[in-house]
Amino acid sequence: MQVVEDRARRGALLDLVLKNKEELVENVKVGGRLGCSDHEIMEFRILGGGIRTISRIKSLDLRRANSGLFKELLGGIPWARALEDRGAHECWSLFKRHFLHTQDWCIPLSKKSRKEAGDLHR
Repeated sequence: MQVVEDRARRGALLDLVLKNKEELVENVKVGGRLGCSDHEIMEFRILGGGIRTISRIKSLDLRRANSGLFKELLGGIPWARALEDRGAHECWSLFKRHFLHTQDWCIPLSKKSRKEAGDLHR
């Protein structure tokens, strides 16, 4: 949603403040100049309070992966025959589809909180 309604530069609406929720931005004002510029200053308030939800990130739990089954499922596909007479893009798409499907079967997901996920990168 566009929240700037005032004309900001020589009567033209050039500046955008977009929001995806009604309650995120308020008190949008256009006025005042910075130095000799013909641009006007925009002021608005970003609301940060409210209900906070705990974000949970899912990641592959490689410690609990069934690597034997993973190898068996992907290794059991006759790749030479499956990829024969296909272009590079089609080969990659086919392999990727099988790989991701096998990954879903063999590697469980674990839930990490945002804080825990950030600690993994240190």
